[in-house]
Amino acid sequence: MTPSTGEPAHTPVRVLLCDDHAVVRAGLLALLSSAPGIEVIGEAEDGEEAVAMAAALRPDVVLMDLQLGSGIDGIEATRRIAGPGDRPQDVHRERERGGERERERERESGRPHVHDRAHDRPVPPPTPPAPHVLVLTTYDTDADITRAIEAGATGYLLKAERPEELFSAIRAAAAGRTTLSAPVAHRVLAQMRSPRPTLTVRERDILGQLARGLSNREIARALFISEATVKTHLGRIYDKLGVDTRAGAVSVAKEQRLLP
Repeated sequence: MTPSTGEPAHTPVRVLLCDDHAVVRAGLLALLSSAPGIEVIGEAEDGEEAVAMAAALRPDVVLMDLQLGSGIDGIEATRRIAGPGDRPQDVHRERERGGERERERERESGRPHVHDRAHDRPVPPPTPPAPHVLVLTTYDTDADITRAIEAGATGYLLKAERPEELFSAIRAAAAGRTTLSAPVAHRVLAQMRSPRPTLTVRERDILGQLARGLSNREIARALFISEATVKTHLGRIYDKLGVDTRAGAVSVAKEQRLLP
């Protein structure tokens, strides 16, 4: 209870920060410390550390930057943190359904039912749900937005937002609600109204190497695949983008913001 109103006190939203710049983390920590109902419980400076701390601390929200220097980026960290896993309550529910099916078969066959005491064992408490990941970045390309959402991000916010918008987005993310910065929402709607070519992860990788001016052999070495595989993917990329040259593919990719 709160002493002044007698109303139940709300549990603060527990936040883990992930940004590779110490100054940015310090600024966010100071900013969020002033927000009622929000508590920063940890700071990570790279993707691997964020994944480990998220597993250990079980925050409600992970505030995730996309570019994290060396190691895994914010997209991969988001995928590992927010990715679905086996929940004990689901496993137990499936076990109960299996037991019911077995007992039904016994009744139909006329065999006496033997009670299985395994079903009376205590059910382990459910594990906390995976943290929600709220991307906070300066990047607003279609490729970054799409990859983040596909990786499981609950929201996508730009660092140019006002503090009040950030506070609101964190609380919304903790409740499982999606929040997008206005420019990001505009891009998402534009994609829905005028769908862009859908490239696979590998095709995006090859397109990115293509934009760097690498040859087929250099792309193959960089991605640890054969030249024949590179050529096959390039053919598919050309078909999807409606081009027939390397320069054309890069030009269309830039126009449609398909490159990270």
